[in-house]
Amino acid sequence: MNIAVAPFRCRLHCDVAVVGAGPYGLAAAAHLRAAGIDVRVFGEPMSFWRAHMPEGMKIRSPWRATHIADPQARLTLDRYFLEAGLAPPTLLPLAQFVDYGLWFQGHAVPDLDRRKVVGVDAVEDGFRLALADGEVVAARRVIIATGLLGHEFRPAEFAGLPRELVFHSCEHGASAPYRGKHVAVIGRGQSACESAALLHEAGAEVEIISRGHVEWNADPQRRGVLRRSLRAALGRRLIPPSQVGPFPVSWLNEAPGLIHGLPSALRKRVNETSLRPTAITWLRERIRHIPMHGGQRIGRVRRSANGVLLELDGANRHFDHVLLATGYRFSVDRVTLLAPRLRQRVAQREGLPVLDARFESSVAGLHFLGAAAVGSFGPLLRFIAGAGFAARRVTQAAARDRRAAWPARRLALVAEHD
Repeated sequence: MNIAVAPFRCRLHCDVAVVGAGPYGLAAAAHLRAAGIDVRVFGEPMSFWRAHMPEGMKIRSPWRATHIADPQARLTLDRYFLEAGLAPPTLLPLAQFVDYGLWFQGHAVPDLDRRKVVGVDAVEDGFRLALADGEVVAARRVIIATGLLGHEFRPAEFAGLPRELVFHSCEHGASAPYRGKHVAVIGRGQSACESAALLHEAGAEVEIISRGHVEWNADPQRRGVLRRSLRAALGRRLIPPSQVGPFPVSWLNEAPGLIHGLPSALRKRVNETSLRPTAITWLRERIRHIPMHGGQRIGRVRRSANGVLLELDGANRHFDHVLLATGYRFSVDRVTLLAPRLRQRVAQREGLPVLDARFESSVAGLHFLGAAAVGSFGPLLRFIAGAGFAARRVTQAAARDRRAAWPARRLALVAEHD
């Protein structure tokens, strides 16, 4: 892949370039700056949360696992609410979390570069980043913190159907336009149940369709007698800070460094156990009037004159719209801002990059944070709570070459065309 630079201008260089300005990118930048490392951050702040989550959503993570990490632990949710003069809510609304993220960015990364990175390629001693306006940036290290957009999973049965009929949960913004419409929600996890609740509350006729049945996270009725007894005796002391995965695996998930050292097969098992589809119990009351069809396999799917026909148990059901709450499957091959030859050099396991202890891929200086790191560090990296651990580790990597002189040939190298 040749990165076009016409006309060529390279006035910028840095030790570390962070691509992405969500919780992981912002946390990494805050830690790198505190360590005195020259870092530039590119992207729209909190863009995935602002533009690709449904209006009215509540944040699933517990309060203490929703702070965006900064090295002094000063830019917390508590401080944001205090400065804003707001009372902390029982359940954190999406809109307030986005405002908190923007507040964090204003304090930690006030010089955020909102330009889009359209290409990243490796050159001698580092990387060349092409921006949408034609400018080029040279960096020793690059941190990919671009999140899940572009990695959504869409079952093959729905391929080819238009967005106005079949849409993914990342495309579910306002629910009001679906008032009076018959909507099938495909899935059984938090996203499926909350999207169904929001659509139902907006006046849509909703049905939840899934291969399995809805499993309620931390449902006391599903615990064994021993676990219920331990819970009653020890109370909150049994609950890990992030509450990712079932007890007692949830405590292992709090130690991604330990998970990194496990055999890959065991690490995969921990991920499968902890990231299976579940819904939080506070949604149960909101969807109790919504029909739920578990144990269903969708057969043929086709467009009708005014909607979509789903074949369920041999019978055709008509819906005006279908919402795919079918999750995400990160793949390095979908990180298209990386030059093809660079992607090919990244060692992968089931589409995820293989990362060392400092989140560095098989390409020296190229790091991946967030959901991309789940295969190497476990399920905590899928949630906001994992950002602090990741930020500390990549800062350690960058600090190793902090005092090395910037190569004299750097600006010439990034000017070369392949």
